[in-house]
Formats: sequence, C-alpha cells, structure tokens
Amino acid sequence: MAALIVLEPGVDWTSTGGLFDWTLEFLMRRVPHREVVDHLREIVDNNLGSFWLDDVPARYRAEILTQLRQELLPAAERELPDTDQKSAVLGRLRELADAAGRTGTSG
Repeated sequence: MAALIVLEPGVDWTSTGGLFDWTLEFLMRRVPHREVVDHLREIVDNNLGSFWLDDVPARYRAEILTQLRQELLPAAERELPDTDQKSAVLGRLRELADAAGRTGTSG
C-alpha cells in the first residue's frame, strides 16, 4: 500500500506503508506532545495511509519539520536493519528530509 505525507500544498512524499508507519513512529518518539502523538497513533493504528502537516496544531509544525529535516536520516541509519535495501530506503527518507527543508512553514 502506498502512503502519503503532505507537508504543504505542492510539497509531499509518497512511500510504502511500512516506511510511512516507521516515519510516523519516529515522529511519535521525538515530538512528545499528546495531541501530535494521538493524531499520529490514530493514523498508524487505523492504517489510514496519509498524514497532512496542516492537521497538526500550528504550534507543533516547526518541531515536526525540524525532526524530519535534521534527525530522520541519522535515526534511520541507526535504527533500520542492515539489508540490501537499506541504501534505497535511506534515499527515500532523504527525499522527505529535503522536502521538509523546502517547506515554507519550516522557518
């Protein structure tokens, strides 16, 4: 199943369902605000397959973008298993980190 993260209109990222879930779990561990965690947990638990940054209260958006931009790749390098697909997966996550850097809300 394909999944979608929309950071702002025209700035989005698609991935497999498993990588999408891992990415939202990453955010749940690093943006410890109950509203954010509950929203992301609902998406993962119900296999909704899309996350729109605009659905998160504005006061948390910059923090989410910072985590995606600065911490996503280092966490993936540490946490994801060393398989023959890891390089490709890291490439996909790099695309998301780059998109977070291009997002106007990022500061």
